[in-house]
Amino acid sequence: MTWAVAGTCIVLGTISWLGIKASEFKAEMDAVAGLIPQLKADFLGDDPLAATTTVDQLKVHTSAARRVTKDPLWIAATAVPWLGANFQAASEVAMSAEDVIGLGVAPLVTTYQSLDWKSLLPSDAGVDLMGMASAGAQLNSTAHALRTSSERLNNIDETGLLPQVSGPLVLAREQLSSATDTLGTVANTANLVPDMMGADSPRRYLLLIQNNAEARTTGGIPGALAVLTVDKGKLSLDKQTSATEMGIFSPGMPVDSEQEQVYTRRLGKYMQDVNLTPDFPTSASTAESMWATRTDEHVDGVISIDPVALSYILEATGPVSLPALDTRPRRVGLPTELTATNVVPTLLSDVYAEIAEPHLQDAYFSLVAQEIFSAVSAGKGGTKDLLDGLIRGVDEHRILLWSAKSDEQSLIALYPVSGSIAGPSVPPAQFGVYFNDGTGAKMDYYVKRTVQLVGSCTGDDYSEVKVKVTSTNVAPLDAASALPAYVTGGGVHGVPAGSVQTNVIAYGPVQANVETAHVNGQKSDFAAQRHANRPVGTVTVTLAPGQSSTVELTFGKIVQHAEPNLVVTPSVQPVKDVVLATENAACN
Repeated sequence: MTWAVAGTCIVLGTISWLGIKASEFKAEMDAVAGLIPQLKADFLGDDPLAATTTVDQLKVHTSAARRVTKDPLWIAATAVPWLGANFQAASEVAMSAEDVIGLGVAPLVTTYQSLDWKSLLPSDAGVDLMGMASAGAQLNSTAHALRTSSERLNNIDETGLLPQVSGPLVLAREQLSSATDTLGTVANTANLVPDMMGADSPRRYLLLIQNNAEARTTGGIPGALAVLTVDKGKLSLDKQTSATEMGIFSPGMPVDSEQEQVYTRRLGKYMQDVNLTPDFPTSASTAESMWATRTDEHVDGVISIDPVALSYILEATGPVSLPALDTRPRRVGLPTELTATNVVPTLLSDVYAEIAEPHLQDAYFSLVAQEIFSAVSAGKGGTKDLLDGLIRGVDEHRILLWSAKSDEQSLIALYPVSGSIAGPSVPPAQFGVYFNDGTGAKMDYYVKRTVQLVGSCTGDDYSEVKVKVTSTNVAPLDAASALPAYVTGGGVHGVPAGSVQTNVIAYGPVQANVETAHVNGQKSDFAAQRHANRPVGTVTVTLAPGQSSTVELTFGKIVQHAEPNLVVTPSVQPVKDVVLATENAACN
């Protein structure tokens, strides 16, 4: 055999061997990808034993993939021009996968097993929060390991890589990015929850119960107020009052000039108007200042919730009975037991028909809040159902949170629960549609709305999106006489009884412009302003019973190319019925 033949055989043998190893690598990485959904299901199913088994299987496959890339011929192949980049990239993928499972997921599962998650919800006996507090350090370390691996994969240029390598690389990036985000959230939760639930010392939060019957951008006026005390997870309500009782603040609380221009000085003068702005950190900090001014007490934070979110809680706890005390406002037409089904119409409609005096209405709201939070604190209902209800409330922006402590608020600001209109929790292509009542009454209970984004082609590098808002007043045609004056406003504020006046406010993405407004197809005047470098367009509409209107605000010069998303003021309607699917024009 000549040296040439021998050399050829060696080359062919090497190529064949590398081909076999490449197939082994792909098979192992495919197995890893196939197990990731199972691991997620184990976590969502609250099955730590199954999660441990899945992690053990992941370890087997990631270790096998890593062994493939440690083969001497594989390592040598990384130096071969062009082809070597594929072997090097595969090595990085295998190394990252092994690190993610060994340094990230496995410790996470161990930590997950060590925590009694069901004990972390409020109860009348309090909550042992030390387990979560001690888990925070481990979760932070794990999150760091995942971020390091994610950065390593993101630095690989997949251009020109073979499909056998680029496919696993792209998939690994996606899964690692998702895992990093999820674990970061878990780590931040572990760092926040113990202190915010009073692990070391009691926390006191100003609770704003928003009334969706009178719209404000974050839901409704914060009519009922209370201080929620959390001591080692045990909840209690005290100092219950109303926004009306807080009176007028003169001079008003300081508000930045940009928001004052959009929402007027009322933002800092009345507790009922702190959430004229959709930026909850502004609303919450203003409410905290107002509370401190009136009570000489600085609370640790502000929590906002609406009656729809309370219905989600009642789905978990079951019905709550309202004590029949002579000192409590009770009427024949109001239920003695509140359920997930009747709490919304009771609080947003029936109470006004049955209780004429506003101060007694406020007392009824306070009673309801007391009983519902007592049920939660007593540990009534299933843990998963309660968590699901709270998560649903957060997802629909019905539950919002702000901390007066800057280090905590910096973490809260990373997530939608902060209710921020700018910052890390806001996607680049986010639109917002918000509603402020102009009737001075409780008629928004009778307004049905839909909101839709409609994209169009501009022929240049910019995009254009039309925000389409359709509103209908479904109040009885004889609402002026059939509904209480407290609900209709009785025409006192300049709006005919039974009609609804609304300021429709739309926000576009950063750097875009609001260009035109149309109402029912006719060009209309509108206010064009800016908030946090986002364009803001405002149109005022008035609807008599049975009337509808469609407001269209067009935003242009949009530089973001991501898929737009939409945030709306939560109302009595299910969010899924309000937000319609985005409609995009076909572009050539």
